[in-house]
Formats: sequence, structure tokens, C-alpha cells
Amino acid sequence: MAAKKSHLPIALIVDLVLVVLFTIIGHYTHSHNFEPQGLLTTAWPFLAGLGIAWLLSAVWDRPIAPLATGTAVWAITVLVGMVLRALTGAGTEGPFIVVAASLNLITLVGWRLIATAVTGGGTSPRRRRR
Repeated sequence: MAAKKSHLPIALIVDLVLVVLFTIIGHYTHSHNFEPQGLLTTAWPFLAGLGIAWLLSAVWDRPIAPLATGTAVWAITVLVGMVLRALTGAGTEGPFIVVAASLNLITLVGWRLIATAVTGGGTSPRRRRR
């Protein structure tokens, strides 16, 4: 249980950094600037989605679990982010949805796969054959 709790702040920081990097890269790719207002406008729907995802998927129980936690965090973050963008009149064109879903899948689940492999969290003791 203590190991799970120690992963919690790391999971929060990594998820936040990855979602912010996704929005910075996306905003810069289309606007060619780092204007704070534009970055905030791009980031807030996905950051809100991430917050909701953390609550709904109970990240504190298994913060680095790739399938149980990572896929839930990914799906909810992208879904809520897109709904908020649509409600506020921001772009939700098909290619944007595909890129946002793909990149966030790779990052939000991917880092958990790596962390689980590094910490040995995905392995269980195997029985020896006699």
C-alpha cells in the first residue's frame, strides 16, 4: 500500500506535464507562438478533463497501472476535453480528435507501461516447474 501512495504524486506530476506538453505543442503547431492566453485557452479543457479523470478513475488506488488506470485517465481526459472544447466553440474537427486521442493514449498510458516495467509492478512471482 505504501508503494502505491508514493507513486501518487509522481503520477499527478507526470500526467499534468504530459497534458500541458500536448497542449503547448498543439497550440504552437497551429499558432506559431507561445502566447499565454492562447496556451491557457487550449489547455484548460484537457486539464479539466484530467482532473475529472483522476476523480472518476480512482487513480489513488493504482496510480501507475497502465490498463486499469492509464486507459481510464486517457479516455476521460480526451472525452471531457473534447466536450468542453465543443461547448465553448473551440475546434473539434475529426483530425484533431484523432491526433489528440492518439497522442494522449501514447503518453498517458505509455509512461505507465514504462513505470510498471521499471518498478516491476507488472510482474508477479512465477511458479517454478519441476
